[in-house]
Amino acid sequence: MSHVEEFLSAEEEQDIINAIVEAEKNTSGEIRVHIEASAKIDHFSRAQQIFHFLKMDNTKENNGVLIYVAVDDKKFVIYGDTGIDRAVPNGFWETTKDTMASHFSKGNFKQGIVEGVLMAGKELQSHFPWNQNDTNELSDAISKG
Repeated sequence: MSHVEEFLSAEEEQDIINAIVEAEKNTSGEIRVHIEASAKIDHFSRAQQIFHFLKMDNTKENNGVLIYVAVDDKKFVIYGDTGIDRAVPNGFWETTKDTMASHFSKGNFKQGIVEGVLMAGKELQSHFPWNQNDTNELSDAISKG
């Protein structure tokens, strides 16, 4: 079994998916989580590649958020599309990153990701509230590389 498969149990993955569903319930924003062993390039650039690969840059309001985790590298990136990046207050991504890192440092990877997802969802809700015409544009499943 690879480090990616060992990183989270099936139950923990389902908890993260449930957090994504909950976070997206009141927003038109889209949140995805991608987990892979390591990046062959710098992590921010790799998160950008994954963001594009997952077609997260094709949302109607440019309000996708990717949480990218490189397990073996012990690195993660929170990458927001241009719409959400312009809308969030200064320091929001750093606060979210610090919250996640605090959980990660204790080995609580699932909780760190769940907290990041829920924080992103709350911020998305305040800038991109859900309306009756919204559809879930992207899968809520965790992608793996």
